[in-house]
Amino acid sequence: MTFRVTILGSGSALPTPRRNPSAHVLNVHEQFFLVDCGEGTQARLMSCGINPLKINAVFISHLHGDHVYGLFGLISTMGLMGRRTPLKVYAPRPFDEILAAHRRYFDTELPYEIRWNEVRTRRSELIYENKVLEVRSVPLRHRVPAAGFLFREKTPPLNVRKEAVARYGLGIAQCVAAKRGEDVALDSGETIPNGELTYLPYRGRSYAYLSDTLPSARAAGLVGGVDLLYHEATFAAGDKALARQTGHSTTVQAAQVAEKAGARRLLIGHFSSRYKDESLLVEEARGIFAAAEAAVEGASYEIPLKREP
Repeated sequence: MTFRVTILGSGSALPTPRRNPSAHVLNVHEQFFLVDCGEGTQARLMSCGINPLKINAVFISHLHGDHVYGLFGLISTMGLMGRRTPLKVYAPRPFDEILAAHRRYFDTELPYEIRWNEVRTRRSELIYENKVLEVRSVPLRHRVPAAGFLFREKTPPLNVRKEAVARYGLGIAQCVAAKRGEDVALDSGETIPNGELTYLPYRGRSYAYLSDTLPSARAAGLVGGVDLLYHEATFAAGDKALARQTGHSTTVQAAQVAEKAGARRLLIGHFSSRYKDESLLVEEARGIFAAAEAAVEGASYEIPLKREP
């Protein structure tokens, strides 16, 4: 059961030969979700071997160009590739106006529907849900309305222990009741606690995307315990004043958010093009949060199953 993040772009506003504008793809049980869509994202999808037609939904954090310019080309390409299923796009206002202008002048006859869903940036909400996944918005602190996203795998159904079935002679109805979390009454009149009969096969995994933003204790609390946190670190610690002026975070601030959140792993990115060597940035972050690393373009980060004992 896959839970994997692929980094398509992890640069800031000015692209460099090594870093593209922001875009990640999350694969949850072979369902694909695009997070931000900077310029060139469709080419990055193809170079990473991800078919654009597999994208189930798109989540846009805010309406700065380096996070959304690529979406309009991708929309057109999906039409040319024959997409017929609706595409859900989650983005703050006024994305609806921007999309309408694009459709008016360019994709006037798309063969599929685009379903825009507003992301409110002042409160955290459940904005997407299916059988295996929940997505919540996370208010961010940027120069324009912005939200991050927390992707959390749902807790799977309980499994009935085979040895318990044999020991207690459980029938189908009793097994079904146990899977619902109920204690089970035996024919003898004895009641067996559910904990003796079942186990949780694995714990749900999680990934959070926090970019672009000033450091936020509120955001850290909302993504508490996350397995993999991507947090922007546009500037080195010495450029803290510039980070604050532009609504961004430093390496140290990103690491402090990860520490407050109790994250298990931290990826930093959205680096300013002024830095030619990110090793210093990673070193600064690791001084606060040891499990920090720089996001690598084209790399995939698997979050393994956390199986119950």
